[in-house]
Amino acid sequence: MTRIIDKLAWIQIVDGRILSTRTRGKDTYYIPGGKREAGESDWEALRREIEEELSVKLIGSTVKPAGVYEAQAHGQTEGIAVRMTCYTAEYEGELTPASEIEELMWLDHSGRELSSPVDKIIFDALHDQGLLKSAISDDSGSPA
Repeated sequence: MTRIIDKLAWIQIVDGRILSTRTRGKDTYYIPGGKREAGESDWEALRREIEEELSVKLIGSTVKPAGVYEAQAHGQTEGIAVRMTCYTAEYEGELTPASEIEELMWLDHSGRELSSPVDKIIFDALHDQGLLKSAISDDSGSPA
């Protein structure tokens, strides 16, 4: 029997790159988000997690579902999976790492190799939809 870790993620893409974060002391990048606290809706949890981790406020009227993805949980024993329910939304403020987040990085499709297993699936889906650049067609620099 598979145990599921239920998480939420915020997909923010600019110029063919997706916003990813690295937690202090880790070498893997993750799409920002986290877990619900007791009684929280997806929106309440996502808004709280993004504000805590990235110091910005998501704009509720712009939130849209962006898919549900599942894979073996990174760093967990076999049979523990993570289910990532993804949303897009516009935001207010300046993206700044906070809490346990040490670094923000804008990754193109080649960045999937630096990411968790479920994020790799998300990277591939976004690339197949033409939303995430390939490294081959990449230009240098990060989004403004």
